[in-house]
Parts: sequence; structure tokens; C-alpha cells
Amino acid sequence: MRRELSGPGRTRAWSAFALTLILTAAAVAPAVAAADSPDVAAIDRYLTAAYAANEPGAAVLVKRGDEVLLRKGYGMANLELGVPIQPDMTFELGSLTKQFTSAAILMLAEQGKLSVEDEVTRYLPDFPTHGRKITLEHLLTHTSGIPSYTGLPDWMAKARQDMSVDELIGVFKGRPLEFEPGEKWAYNNSGYVLLGAILEKLSGKTYEQFVEEEIFKPLGMTSSRYGSLSEVIPGRVSGYGRTPDGNWSNAPYLSRTLPYAAGALVSTLDDLARWDRALSAGDGEGKLLSRASLERIYTPYRLASGKSSRYGYGWFVSELQGQRSLEHSGGIFGFVTYMLRVPEERLLVVVLSNHPGKSPDPEEVAMRVAARALGRPFEDTPTVKLAAAALDEYTGVYRIDEAAARMVTREGDRLFAHRTGSRKLEVVATARDEFFYPDSYTRLRFVRDARGKVAGMEVTPRGGETEAAQRTAEPLPAPRQAVRVDPAVFAGYIGKYQLAPGFVLDVTREGEQLFVKPTGQTKVRLLPSSETEFFVEQADARFVFTRGADGKATELTLHQAGRQAPAARVP
Repeated sequence: MRRELSGPGRTRAWSAFALTLILTAAAVAPAVAAADSPDVAAIDRYLTAAYAANEPGAAVLVKRGDEVLLRKGYGMANLELGVPIQPDMTFELGSLTKQFTSAAILMLAEQGKLSVEDEVTRYLPDFPTHGRKITLEHLLTHTSGIPSYTGLPDWMAKARQDMSVDELIGVFKGRPLEFEPGEKWAYNNSGYVLLGAILEKLSGKTYEQFVEEEIFKPLGMTSSRYGSLSEVIPGRVSGYGRTPDGNWSNAPYLSRTLPYAAGALVSTLDDLARWDRALSAGDGEGKLLSRASLERIYTPYRLASGKSSRYGYGWFVSELQGQRSLEHSGGIFGFVTYMLRVPEERLLVVVLSNHPGKSPDPEEVAMRVAARALGRPFEDTPTVKLAAAALDEYTGVYRIDEAAARMVTREGDRLFAHRTGSRKLEVVATARDEFFYPDSYTRLRFVRDARGKVAGMEVTPRGGETEAAQRTAEPLPAPRQAVRVDPAVFAGYIGKYQLAPGFVLDVTREGEQLFVKPTGQTKVRLLPSSETEFFVEQADARFVFTRGADGKATELTLHQAGRQAPAARVP
């Protein structure tokens, strides 16, 4: 289950159940490589390097049409028993569940039981909409404005609590809308909970019964089901997290009543390949939905402004090396997943991992594997080296709107850019005025005026709409300056602070310097701006300690991207 981040790539989202600190013209693609081709060997080498054999890892499927290019496990399924991952093992899907929920809703629509244009109150009359018209389509596309329950401040405290569907809706029911329906896009798990409740009301079946009887059974998805922590599930992979001291731990407990229609399903590579075939077979063999319904699922919702949300019904609609791609990720305690489809090439890439916090994450893995399978790997992108003097032409502040800007700076012979609230990342030139972010393949193009001076910037995320920014005379923000603080103060800050189950900020001291190490990430230095407030050079983030009367910290609050995340000190 995911929520929105601002960053250099296409609008991303992350797991609401697996918190991660961020310190981090179309061409026709050639035919996909054959299973014994050098490209498939390169994919295997990449995956072997990405997932260590003695750590949690991933099962990966690369398939074109009926031809399996790669189907393999990497890393460990169970650390305690020393069992390696096999490609037929079962993983929790997290938010890949949403595509099954959206398909179920369209199945009911084809049966005449509902319309996606219907208002939510037609089926849930006691759900407060504050006088606004909220439709099922708003729920499907994350444009309702209803607060996402997994983003509420007290949500993590409820992780072990079993709830009925009505009780789960009660967690967010009645809360003020965050924006007018249809006006904005914000990843929202609450919408899919409401869709699950509507599905149950109209079908006369529980959500679990519906997906298992109406989707899994007809498609032969015999290894897929609604997740359970008590049921014996053949081939179940163990999910993992980290202890405060950095060792592996079993994933924290999460009641499976909570992710529900937004993230509770489990499946395998082979079953997801069957699912992909059904999604590609409207009106034909393996039919689940009509072609018209499938096309609706894959059509991005347009906001009231006319701008594309880049999200259909349970799918991100993106682009990969000149080809339209359909994508989604998932995350739940102990697991992270990604599914990427290139329909015109009949290419499917699935990454199911039990290694949350791993870099590269499943999205980057899937993207790079798919690009390689298409015969157009990102590593082959031609680049040019520009002199420092040429790079200076681009430095400055580029205003997007009143609240946001992009800052471009030079360090030696390297150019960096970042958006307000995001981290600074290097951009690499492919030609004069043309750059890209290597980690996401977002493209930057600098625009010149009639005199040949750089006057603006256009940023195009992979598969997204171009965002324009005008160059201003605003000075670049002054580098944050560390102040002198008595190192004796640091003694009260040393310790571990839990942001979420399995995710800890470990604060240590080395001489007169303070460091923080997020679970599964690299240790970085904390620089003081006051006795209680610190920053890091690697990200636009602040760390504020709350001290008790004895001078020892009781809490550490992370401020990043407009959000505040308190972390209580743990023994």
C-alpha cells in the first residue's frame, strides 16, 4: 500500500505499512530478447548482484507472450531454515491487490449492478461526504479527497487490532476532506476499503469470497488467496525487517483485516502471469472483462484542471523506453512488490521481494529489467561531458509556482538538481541542454530565449506530463551551516528511535560527531543547527530531538517533504 512522494521520477508511492526514510517523441522498441540471449544473461547477472544469496531476496519473472525469458528466485525465503527462494513460492502482494479490487468493481459494472459514476452514498448512505459528490471513480483513481487511513497519525498503533469492515471505515469516516473530489491526486487506501465494502454489499459475498471464487478460481490462480497469518499456505515466504541494532527480524505483526481490499492478497509469479493473460484477453480466451472495461482501467483519470493523474483504476499508466507501460507496486510488513506490463510488446515483469528497504527497490529492478528485455537498457544511454563553464549556464532557481521551485547547482564538473522538499540528485547530460536523472530516467530540458540565454526548464518524468519552470533572479538557497554545539550534549541523544515497527533510526556518536543510521540504510552525519535540531547533507530533512528534564532525548521527530514523523526512543 503506497502513498505519494515528490521526487525526480514519475509520481511514486510507498508502503503505508513499511516506512522508508528517503536519503535516496516515442520510438518503436526492438523485439524482446529470446530466452537464451545475452540480454537475458545480463538480466540474471544484474539480479544476482542485486540480491545477496544469504539475505532475503526476490522471485522474478520476465515473460513475453507465452515465452518465459526468466523465472528465478534470488536470496533466501527463510533465514532460520536456510531455505532459498524458489520461483513458485508465495508472497504477500500489498497494493498489487488494488488491481484485483478495481477489476471486481468493473465486473459488477458489466453485470449492471453499479456504475463507476455512481456516488458512494448510493451504496453507503451513512458515509459522510461533507456535501460533496464523491463517485466510485474517485475512489478507484485516488482523487476523492478522503484521508487515507494509513496516513493518519495514530494508525501504526492499530496494526495488531482485528477490525470488521465497518470498524475499519470508522477509522477515517467523518474526517474532513483533504481537497475537492477530482481536484487532486493523492494515493489513498481508504478509497479501496470503501470499494471493498461496496463490493460485498452488491455481490452478497465477502471480499475474500469474491476474489477467490470469481477471479482466482476461473483463472486457475490456485496459489492465490486472501492473506492469513494462521492459515497454512504452501510455499509461503517469510517476510523480514530489521531490529534496532540492524540484525534481521521477522516482519512485525499486522492484522490482515486491516489492508483488506487495498492490500491483503497473496500470490505467486505463475499466478500473476495467469492474471496478466486475463488482463490481455478481453472478449477472448481467458476473458475476465470486456475490452472496453480493460481500456477504462488503463486510462488515466483527468483532474478538474485537465491534467492527467497518470493513474487509471488500480494501475499507474507510464512509459518505458518509448512504449506505454502499466505498473504498480505493493508494500506490506516484510514484503515489497512490483508488476510492470508493456502491452504492445506483451512483456511482463514481476518482482516479489521479502527484503523491504533494499536498494535498488523492486520498481527500479523491474524498470531496468524490462528496459534490458526490450533491448534498450538504460545503461546504454549515450552521455556527453560538459565543461564546468558550460554547466554554469544552468545553475539557478527555476520557479514552478509560488510554493515550489527547482534548484540547479554545480559541484566541480557535475550538475545537480532538486525540487522543493526533495533530495539533491545528479543529472547527466545527453546533449547540450538535455539531461536526465539516471536513477529514474526523468528528463530535464533547458529552454533558451531569443538571445540564447537559459530562461527555463522542462522536466518530464518517465511516463508523465512535462512540468515547466521559469528561471528567476532568486539567489540559490544558502548552504545550511552547522553551528558549534558542545559535544557533551550528544550523549543525551545516543540511542534508537522507532519510526515504525521494524524501522529504526539509530543515533550514534563518534568523537565529536553525531550520526544517524536508518534501518537498512547507510549511516550519515547529523549536523547541528541548534542544540536540539540537526540536518543531513544528503537530503532535505531535519531531525529534532525532544529532551526530558535530565537532558536525555525522549523522542526524535523527522521533518521531510512537508511531513513530520515522530519516533519514540526505545530501550
